[in-house]
Amino acid sequence: MSDTGHTTVPVVTYELAARTVAVAIDAAARAGVRGVVTVADPMMAMVAFGRADGATPHSVETSRRKAMTAASTRKPSAAMVPELAVALEHGTGGLLTSIAGGVPIVLDGVHVGGLGVAGGRPDQDAEIAAQVLAEIGADTGMLQ
Repeated sequence: MSDTGHTTVPVVTYELAARTVAVAIDAAARAGVRGVVTVADPMMAMVAFGRADGATPHSVETSRRKAMTAASTRKPSAAMVPELAVALEHGTGGLLTSIAGGVPIVLDGVHVGGLGVAGGRPDQDAEIAAQVLAEIGADTGMLQ
């Protein structure tokens, strides 16, 4: 086996990311939430973003941090153990969060990014995110 000097990392496509944002904004509206949604790739780069009219300004940053957390850790943002929650946010300079509403995007067993939903209560955001994964055909097993 020879070393090619590079790796190949699967990433969510812009097409799926944009569709995911649209589905999430709609799902949030149906739940009575003015949603803010971010999709990030596994390297924590934003791929797509959207916000409903009237959404709170701080939800923009919150959705981004939720997406980056799920994308980089491959776990829901709320899965962080309480002992690490504060250290996580401080240790990453505020890049990551333990607030519910971030979920990894896994397609056919392959991790391709993270989805962050903000705008509602954390439990609402997490429920909307789980619903969106199901609607786009992503794996939801890690949410159990």
